[in-house]
Amino acid sequence: MSREDLLSTYDYDLPEDLIAKEPLSTRDAARLMVLDRRSKTITHRQIRDLPELLRTGDCLVLNNSRVLPARLFGVRTATGGKWEGLYLGSAPNGLWRLIGQTRGYLRPNESITVKNDAGDALQLKLIAKETDGVSLFEPSSTESTLDLLQRFGDVPLPPYMDRKHANSLDRERYQTTFARHLGSVAAPTAGLHFTPELLDTCCQRGVQRAEVTLHVGIGTFRPVAVENLSDHRMHSEWCDISKIAADTLADTRSHGGRIVTVGTTSLRTLESACQKIDGAGETTTFREWQGETNIFIRPPYEFKSTDVLLTNFHLPKSTLLMLVCAFGGLEFMLSAYQSAITERYRFYSYGDAMLIV
Repeated sequence: MSREDLLSTYDYDLPEDLIAKEPLSTRDAARLMVLDRRSKTITHRQIRDLPELLRTGDCLVLNNSRVLPARLFGVRTATGGKWEGLYLGSAPNGLWRLIGQTRGYLRPNESITVKNDAGDALQLKLIAKETDGVSLFEPSSTESTLDLLQRFGDVPLPPYMDRKHANSLDRERYQTTFARHLGSVAAPTAGLHFTPELLDTCCQRGVQRAEVTLHVGIGTFRPVAVENLSDHRMHSEWCDISKIAADTLADTRSHGGRIVTVGTTSLRTLESACQKIDGAGETTTFREWQGETNIFIRPPYEFKSTDVLLTNFHLPKSTLLMLVCAFGGLEFMLSAYQSAITERYRFYSYGDAMLIV
C-alpha cells in the first residue's frame, strides 16, 4: 500500500488558536496563499488581490448552493431529555431524513418537540432508522419543509466554532453573496470570500463567471473511519451544471482561458460531470448535466476540468484535504499546510484561502 493510500498521511497538528471561529470584518480581507505547482513556490497575498492574479479570458466557477437552516434543537417529548438534530433532506414519502444526538436511544414512534423563539412547537415522530445514524421522522405540520426549517431551524455551524446557536453575523456571513438554490447543510466556504464588488472587478478585467450547484451533504460531517482509503465510500450529493454554464466553460477552454474553480464542491461537480460525459462516449469536455455524485478524489487523480483552484484550508484526515493534495501534489500541499501554520494563516470555514495555479 502506498503512502498516498493511507489516512494517516493526511494528518497534521493545528494550534487551536489558528481555527477561525468568527468571520473577519469584511469578506475580502482574508489572506491568500498562492501556490505554483510547476515551480513549487509559495507567495503571500490577499483575497482582494485575486483580480490581479487572474487573466483576461479566465472563468470563475462558483457553487451557488444556499445553506438551509438545517440545525434543530429540541427535547424528547416523553422525558424532556435534550436532543439536537441536522436535517439532511426529505424522502420521497415526505419524511425527514435526520441525524440526531441525545442520551440513550430513540424508540420507534417516539417524538421530539422542537420550539422556536415565538413559542411555536413542532413534533417530529421517529418512523424508522436507516444506516449511518440517519433516521426518518414525520413532522406534525403539513407546512412545506422549507417553511418549517425557516421557522424552527438554525444555521448549521461546524462544531469547531464552539457555539451552540448561530448569531446574527453568522446568518449573514455563513452564506455566499451569490447563493441562490437552497439545499446545503454546510457552506461552500471558498465562496464566502467574494463580495459583489470583488466579482465585479474580476468581470471588468475580462474574467467570465459560471455557476454550478452542489448541495453539500452529510459527507462534510463524516470523518473517514478507515486507514486504507480504498475502503472509504463517499455519501452522494446532488449537483447540476446548466447548459449556460457548460457553454461558458467550453468557450473558455476553446479560447485558451483557464477554468478557475472556486472550492472543492465546484471542482467535484465539474469532475463528476466530466466522468459522466466520458462514460457516455462524448468527445466534448463540458456538457449540461445533473445528478447524484459520490466521487472520491484523492492522489493519484487526473483532473479533466480545472486549471486553477481556490480553496480554504481543510481539516486533517478529511476527504477535502485529500482532493487538494491530488490537485496540488501530495508533498507540495502537505508542506504548504505546514507553511500556513508557520505563517499563522487562519483555518477552516471562516479562515484564509489558497490559490493553486
